[in-house]
Formats: sequence, structure tokens, C-alpha cells
Amino acid sequence: MENKKAMTLLRDLKLTDRFLFDETMEMPEAHQAILTIIMRNAIRLLPKNEVEKQLQTMPYLKSVRLDVFAMDDEDNVYNTEMQKSRKPDLQKRSRFYQALIDAGLLPTGSTDYNSLNDLYIIMITPFDLFGYGKYQYTFHSTCEEVPKLQLADGATRIFLNTKGKNSEEVSDELIQFLRYVENTDEKTAEESNSDLVKKIHECVKKVKSSEKIGVKYMQAWEEKIYEREEGREEGREEGEDRFAQLTAWLLRYNRTEDLSKATTDKEFRKKIFQEYEEQREENLR
Repeated sequence: MENKKAMTLLRDLKLTDRFLFDETMEMPEAHQAILTIIMRNAIRLLPKNEVEKQLQTMPYLKSVRLDVFAMDDEDNVYNTEMQKSRKPDLQKRSRFYQALIDAGLLPTGSTDYNSLNDLYIIMITPFDLFGYGKYQYTFHSTCEEVPKLQLADGATRIFLNTKGKNSEEVSDELIQFLRYVENTDEKTAEESNSDLVKKIHECVKKVKSSEKIGVKYMQAWEEKIYEREEGREEGREEGEDRFAQLTAWLLRYNRTEDLSKATTDKEFRKKIFQEYEEQREENLR
């Protein structure tokens, strides 16, 4: 009951919340509007977006689940990600996404690497990943010896920051879009003079007013709660099992005083666990 009370209502979600972002991006017109704002060029996407597209090159290798994957009428490929929480691996994660997408773009037996589609990896974040106060960071491969020489590999990685400060360097429309991403409300949409932002807002309203999506959101929330509870239970059981093993080991060597102290002193318990693990490793050699 306590977890249910803590649930954010669908109507209060923002585009920074992955559920709302993914459901809105299911509508190609919403994704198309976002890409047109970012690219400063009219993007015409092919009809079907792929939301939560899973990629894996081999069964035994790590897979990824992309937020939104789409292609336009010029065969350019776009992977658009909403990243709400700051994580230390985002830069290398973008490289991994690019590698997995590239691996699936050429048919088996193809020898013409120039037929690779141009690829855009876009990450939208409500924080400044790089700390330079930019709304947009765009990366291409360049030559260290000749900085103006750019590697024509067709790959572009873009990081958007809703907390940017360089309003003179980007379009007003991009700023209005990023402001809407943070607020995702009627007021911000009305204050915008961008038809594309208003179009995105109309798509968001459709999602939030959909009874079917409301049920889906409730189910997703319940699944998340169950997963957390199962994870806590598994972790608790694993911890209890480890402590039972430690207890048996200490009693075997008549270390009752150490056992008593380990039950109340967290730092001492860590020290004893380390000693126990080292002894086990020694016995296995």
C-alpha cells in the first residue's frame, strides 16, 4: 500500500520519465517533431518507430534496449534516448549503442562499407554531462594533427542538456523544447511559439488521456515494485546465507567473542567477512 501511494500519476509524468517518453515516441509525428527541432531540418521519418528495440550481436554478448529507433526517407538512422539520471558511463554507452546499431545495418556478405547509413545517437538529459553550460554537445571524429579534418564515417553523437546557458548559440526552438521536456505541462507549451513543441504536447496529452495506456502504466509500476521486492528478498536471503556460513566458521574455531562482536559492529563484521573469504580462497588453492 505504501508503494502505491508513492506512485507518480500518469498525468504528472514529464518527458524525462522513460515511460511517458517511450509512449509518446510511439507516435512518429512526435519523434519527427523532436528530430526536426534538433537537426534544424525538416525530418521525414518512415512510418514505424521502434520503441525499446533490443539489439544483440551474439547470444552470449551483452544486449541493449534502445528507447526509440527510427529511419528517415533518406535512410538516415536515429537512436533517441531519454536519460533522466546521471551515470558515469554515458559517453562509452553511446559508443556501444553506435557499435551495435552499425553491426545490424549491413547485410551478411556485404563488402561495401560506404553503404552504411548515416547514424545519429541522441541523448536528452536534464543535467550537464560535460559541465560547459551548453544546451547541445555534438561530436564527430576529428584528427588530432589536423583539427579541421573530420573523419567522414557518417556517425554523429549529440547530447542535449536542459540546463544549458548558451542561448545565443542554439535555436530558440531547441531551448523551448528542452524547457518543455523538463516541465511537460500546458503552461510551457502555451508559452512556446514553436508549432513543433505544441505538436509534441498534443501527443503527450493523447498519451496521458488514454485509458489503455493508463492501465499499461499501472501494470508497469506494479511490475517494478514486485521486481524491487524480489531483489530485496534475494539480497536478504543471500546476506543471511553468508552470515550463517560465517557463524559456522567462527564457532568451528571457538571464536564466540568475535561472533558476538560481528553481530553488532558493522566495521568489525566487514573485517571478519574479509578474513573468512581469504581463508576460503586459501583452502581452495
